[in-house]
Amino acid sequence: MGKEILPSLLLFGLVVWVFLPSLDGQFIDYDDQAYVTGNSHINLTLANVVWAFDHTAVANWHPLTMWSLMLDHQLYGLKPWGFHLTNVLLHAVNTVLVFLVLRRMTGATWRSLMVAGLFGLHPLRVESVAWITERKDVLSVTFWMLTLWAYARYVGMSKGQSPKSNFYYGLTLLFFALDLMSKPMVVTLPCVLLLLDYWPLDRWPQKSLRSLLVEKAPFFLLSATVSVATYLTVKNSGLLTKEWSGVSLSFGARLENALVSCGRYLGKLFWPVDLSAFYPYPDHWPAQKILFAGLLVLGLSVLVFALRRQQPYLLTGWLWYLGTLVPVLGLVQAGFQSLADHCTYIPSVGILIIWVWGTHQLTKGWHYQSIGLGAAGGVLVLVCIGLARHQIGYWKDDVSLWRHAVAVTENHYDTHNRLGIAYFLQGRMDEAIGEFQEVVRLNPGFAPAYNTLGRSFAAQGRAKEALASYQKALEIQPDYGVARINLGNLLLQMGRVDEAIASYQKTLETDPNDVSAINNLGYALRQGGRVDEAIVQFQKVLQIEPDNAETCYNLGAALTLQGRFDEAIVCLQKALKINPKVAAAHYSLGFAFHSKGRLDEAIRELQETLRLMPDYPGASNGLAIVLGLKEKLAKQPTNSSQP
Repeated sequence: MGKEILPSLLLFGLVVWVFLPSLDGQFIDYDDQAYVTGNSHINLTLANVVWAFDHTAVANWHPLTMWSLMLDHQLYGLKPWGFHLTNVLLHAVNTVLVFLVLRRMTGATWRSLMVAGLFGLHPLRVESVAWITERKDVLSVTFWMLTLWAYARYVGMSKGQSPKSNFYYGLTLLFFALDLMSKPMVVTLPCVLLLLDYWPLDRWPQKSLRSLLVEKAPFFLLSATVSVATYLTVKNSGLLTKEWSGVSLSFGARLENALVSCGRYLGKLFWPVDLSAFYPYPDHWPAQKILFAGLLVLGLSVLVFALRRQQPYLLTGWLWYLGTLVPVLGLVQAGFQSLADHCTYIPSVGILIIWVWGTHQLTKGWHYQSIGLGAAGGVLVLVCIGLARHQIGYWKDDVSLWRHAVAVTENHYDTHNRLGIAYFLQGRMDEAIGEFQEVVRLNPGFAPAYNTLGRSFAAQGRAKEALASYQKALEIQPDYGVARINLGNLLLQMGRVDEAIASYQKTLETDPNDVSAINNLGYALRQGGRVDEAIVQFQKVLQIEPDNAETCYNLGAALTLQGRFDEAIVCLQKALKINPKVAAAHYSLGFAFHSKGRLDEAIRELQETLRLMPDYPGASNGLAIVLGLKEKLAKQPTNSSQP
């Protein structure tokens, strides 16, 4: 154990130092919203803990991942550096665990250390670490490696027939269950346990394949259950549909892409340049690329099988790589990326084992093998550090990330669309419009681009162009609720209240529970003087979302128009309890208090309005009126009865 402490500490410290710049990164508008910034269940409460266990996030069931994000939110609030720090620390722990597990299984200290170093510092790791959404990646590998560690202890104990072997078997099963609760991709881990039985644990000669399979039966049962549940969840979520992904591939096309991806992942492992947050599907893969990839996979498979007796690590490493890639090769289409860097997090370990052990075997006859391999390994580590640090820089914000993706991928509408959204979120409307116009040039039938183009025009006050863009989006996709709501918002801004009302009502024909449409319909009805109908709509929203602060405010404001001040005060106070920084709610509450003669409370709310928004319309005059009224009342003589 003493020989492991210093290398482990050095590995941990080096990995943390290399990935420390990722703490400067912001939340990325690429699932980070669904997981953290826009997740209404991000607070660490018992109700949300239960919610994470029986609900999905982005069509994935991974409660342990969600709990870890809730804990980060409890510790750091919505400060991205805290979430990034947890990812970095988990990745550093994973790197150390790779070293410790391999050393325990093989007894080879320096080879295990080199595999762990290359694994931990490789630039392909950047996406898993620097992207908060990929918490599921780094957390799942922590439990993956703990499962392997417990399994190695179990095997060692069972050889000596120690009664502790049952404890470590149970611990292995527990770690695997936690692994599945972190990320469903790990369903292939039982197969990896069988591979480790072959090498380096060397159990195949002592035990029959049947007994080894029986031993893994509980693991396979857990994997099968999660696999079926994951498929049904993804299918029911709509992620398998063309409407969501924008593409619909035949099984043959998916198989071709899977084959090519096996080769592309190998290429990126050995030549990690032009890494991107998104790799689009091409129109089609050229026949020569498919043929080359097929021959590569087949040739390497035949080679490692032929050498399995002399060099058993080849078979284990290669099948580890292929087997752990299977769940993410897109054979079941769930999205529109052809591959992703984070998908190499677990599979790369198999190839690195082949690389390091193979290099050691090929140089066995060298007089200065240790010096030569040490120097070569040092150079590789330095190269990985430089490339990883450079890649981290692209993950600092949305614009940097998607500008790089546009630069390293061939013209594809989705990368331009994401870059346009990034510009829009930064208020850079001219650049956003340019990107969205490029999107519709590349894919004229992509309705979301017309919608965001309309929002960009609207932000610049170009109402006519915004109107045309929304109408085009709805021409392509008539049931596009978001575009229809945006159209209604624009019409309302233009003073075309009746048309806005009609637009919201049309949205609700498709989705009667669309909270945004109901709330905006209520607002439009209020603007049109139809206050009774507006109140009905706001009450509908609060039946669906009782803690919707915006609707609580809207309802309170509508009730004040009807002189129902007591009810209005209750609604406005609830709105401010949920979100105390809404100046308009403070102003309306101050008006309601004034109307009820509660002047001190009215003064307090109007002062808070001006603190939050010094130029809020009418707040200064309203405060002056209430202060004057209070002063006038204070000067009035108090009636006293004569004895």
